[in-house]
Amino acid sequence: MIEISTDKSKLQVEVIHQFLTETYWAKGRTLDDVKISIENGLCFGVYIENKQIGFARIVTDYVIFAYVMDVFILPEYRKKGYSKQLMGAINLEPRLQKCKVWMLKTSDAHNLYKQFGYTELKKPEKLMERLL
Repeated sequence: MIEISTDKSKLQVEVIHQFLTETYWAKGRTLDDVKISIENGLCFGVYIENKQIGFARIVTDYVIFAYVMDVFILPEYRKKGYSKQLMGAINLEPRLQKCKVWMLKTSDAHNLYKQFGYTELKKPEKLMERLL
């Protein structure tokens, strides 16, 4: 059985950093970058017997907007429904219930997120980005 917690003191930052630096979306992110992003986000840790096996981070104003980021389950724990449990916990988090706009980016997990109501942009011409 897994535990999903928003208690930042339980996060195993080295595990998070090690995994993220091997991903397509966070390659090159430093340990300090990971620490700062954790400090400034609503974080969800996924644990089995106090060992961190997953993570997600939400950037939000708690009223209008929530951006889902850095979602992962360690490879050896995949295909057991843990990512679905994590996304379910995020969707049910009381502090996020007022948020009307939820967004995320993914290159490979569309099927997971579609199960939780995410779709392609209805009006992509309204969305802009600034990449540095």
